[in-house]
Amino acid sequence: MILEVCANSYQSAIAAQNAGAHRIELCVDLEVGGLTPSFGLIKKVLADLNIPVFVLIRPRPGNFTYSDDEFEMMTSDLLLAKEMGCAGIVSGSVTQDYAVHIEQTKALIEMSLPLPFTFHRAFDLLTDPKKAVIDLIDLGADRLLSSGQEYYAYKGLDLLKELRVIANNKIEIMPGGGINPSNAIKFKEAGFNEIHAAALCKIGECVSKDGKLFEDDEMRYSDEKIIRGILDAIKDEA
Repeated sequence: MILEVCANSYQSAIAAQNAGAHRIELCVDLEVGGLTPSFGLIKKVLADLNIPVFVLIRPRPGNFTYSDDEFEMMTSDLLLAKEMGCAGIVSGSVTQDYAVHIEQTKALIEMSLPLPFTFHRAFDLLTDPKKAVIDLIDLGADRLLSSGQEYYAYKGLDLLKELRVIANNKIEIMPGGGINPSNAIKFKEAGFNEIHAAALCKIGECVSKDGKLFEDDEMRYSDEKIIRGILDAIKDEA
């Protein structure tokens, strides 16, 4: 079983590799669901890691419905990340009525080629997830990241199982959302081939001059111990 770590920084990316993760999704600002990392960060991570690095392409927080100008920025970021040598792209676009945006997503997938393309957790907002799986198969997406439309993937496991049946090995269904060492085995037992986890822990705090913690200054990074715990939970028996 493959473990993809959602790495929100260089420190998280190194922790993922050191712990034995199979792949990372590189992003920043996980508190808003993840945004496109800087190209300095991408360059440094690609230089120092020897596991595959997928790059998230998401230009701003909020919804996943993009204007033409926003989409132009996304395509520029995607092509630059691809030129820099990333191993895959993670992105997606939805319509105002919460369906896969066929035209924009198709363009993102085609621009990613020959790299694999993961449709991210915007999927969990869609009104008809079963139809969306078929749409993504038709568009040529390689992978779908989903929590089964619940906050935690273990709560959405029933839907994830249904989506895997619909996918019929034509697209990888990758559960993600609150996966940890204590529940990771559920997804292996359910027959999934890949899981996605941030494996975050709090590292430290920044405080203001009056001693009060700034709400947005708490630092969280992927933790080697947590990652190893997940890997131990899903490893094959000898």
